[in-house]
Amino acid sequence: MTLSEEVQHLTKAFSGKWEPEERYSFRKGSLDFFVQDERHFERWHEDTVKRLEQEFLRFKNAIVLWTMHPWERDARLAKKAIKRGPQSYSLVVEIACTRSSEELLGARRAYHSLFDHSIEEDAAHYIKGSERKLLVALVSAYRYEGKTVKDDHAKSDAEALANAIKNADNKSLLEDDEVLKVLTTRSKPHLKEVCEQYKKISDKNLDQDLDADLRLKETVQCLCAPHKYFTKVLDAALKNEADKKVKKALTRVIITRADTDIKQIRDEFQNQYGVALTKKIEDTANGNYKDFLLTLVAKEN
Repeated sequence: MTLSEEVQHLTKAFSGKWEPEERYSFRKGSLDFFVQDERHFERWHEDTVKRLEQEFLRFKNAIVLWTMHPWERDARLAKKAIKRGPQSYSLVVEIACTRSSEELLGARRAYHSLFDHSIEEDAAHYIKGSERKLLVALVSAYRYEGKTVKDDHAKSDAEALANAIKNADNKSLLEDDEVLKVLTTRSKPHLKEVCEQYKKISDKNLDQDLDADLRLKETVQCLCAPHKYFTKVLDAALKNEADKKVKKALTRVIITRADTDIKQIRDEFQNQYGVALTKKIEDTANGNYKDFLLTLVAKEN
């Protein structure tokens, strides 16, 4: 019996009254779940217990995240990501760059209340190496939210980025003050125009030329093409061979974007991978967890 079939079987069984005779019937009809030892004692199979515990934990965690205030949710997610180290810094970039200025400010306020530190302080303390300067600046940002963009300024920034990337062998982009200034202070509409100007100059997309600098690449994607970024994260999380940490992103992305732009993400996923996001979730998730995610994905913002 597959894990999906196990969870479905348990879900159906748990919907009953669970009188003693029903529990006995369940055990006898679910031989894959139980094992008899040499004393003929009937007990749960340890591997099954572990798998089911993990499956139900995903549903519990999803409900807890969903019911949190978005500011508290982002603050708690950021705290864990900062302390876990480099493998989780993508989440710091995601929170800092895909939220509005007010949403990020709210998360920073929640962080103060929850942890008696600022997010900037913890980022500066725990994050080591060349990524620290970028990440501290990103979580500290309060970007202009208006639509006004000056084409000549965007072109100048694009030229500065192109020049920095051209000379990256001589100076790390993460240490380049001009690069950091553009990516951590400019408005999102301005940066989208910078990306357009960069493509005219270099005949390549800016994020393509940042393949060697993952954190900068993620920053550009989150700021300029968030829906494409989220579809990529979801696709990785929905692969059967993905590890537990990668799979957790499925819950996070759907819950944090359900009230914002899940429709656009859903459309982008279909466009990028030629399959509906709902279909991938149905094939991968199980039980109440699956039903909960599908309900959120169906939202029209």
